[in-house]
Amino acid sequence: MREFELHSRLAADTAFVADWKLCRVLLMNDARYPWLILVPRRNDVTEIFELAPEDREMLMAEIALVSERLKHFTHAAKINVGALGNLVPQLHTHIVARNPGDAAWPGPVWGHGRAEPYSASSLETLVGELVKTL
Repeated sequence: MREFELHSRLAADTAFVADWKLCRVLLMNDARYPWLILVPRRNDVTEIFELAPEDREMLMAEIALVSERLKHFTHAAKINVGALGNLVPQLHTHIVARNPGDAAWPGPVWGHGRAEPYSASSLETLVGELVKTL
């Protein structure tokens, strides 16, 4: 079995937070929204149905756990969960904390303006806080 490979676009747009039982947890480098991405550490998988049944079950459990903890951590009004894959075919799930008045509210975050990267120090601090929270 070959080592897990993260798609280059995900690697470029995110910061590593943790590796869980199934997924790599990443922070999207966009300070407009608290935005995590879960990537099952399985190569050549583009759709949820391509995962083994036990991996599908674990993915849903990890999505629920990240969603709950992100909502508590951010006090968000709503957690958006989506698995699009139109630009990045590697299976990944977006978990975004949303609040009225955020940059895209009430619409979707995808395709809304340009990402506003975190400063290096704030990115490091946030990743550290997320590691403790998750």
